[in-house]
Amino acid sequence: MNIIYFSGASELYILARENAIGEWRKLMGPTKVFKTQFEVPASIRGIYGYSDTRNATHGSDSEESAKREIGIFFPEFNYENWFEKEEPKFRDDNVEFLNDLFLHRIKNVRRVNRI
Repeated sequence: MNIIYFSGASELYILARENAIGEWRKLMGPTKVFKTQFEVPASIRGIYGYSDTRNATHGSDSEESAKREIGIFFPEFNYENWFEKEEPKFRDDNVEFLNDLFLHRIKNVRRVNRI
């Protein structure tokens, strides 16, 4: 079992998109910070990494790892429900991102004002 260590305040997210693991790993850069600072200096680890064990970011290396880690950090997340009910809304471009709230919201949903 792999253990994920945090050395300070952390923000955790579930990233969802086509090839999310591969795309996130490109943004992070290689795990080895010294190598990253020379090969991909503009990556997250190239900019913010301190050492190989304090490399500024984490990302699952496979779908299996992602499912396991999501279960640890987001135990209420229902993977099957997401793909059945939520993911099609993103594929159909029926979701908007609200920058000020840092939140995705379903488009065209009639909102009811409560009195």
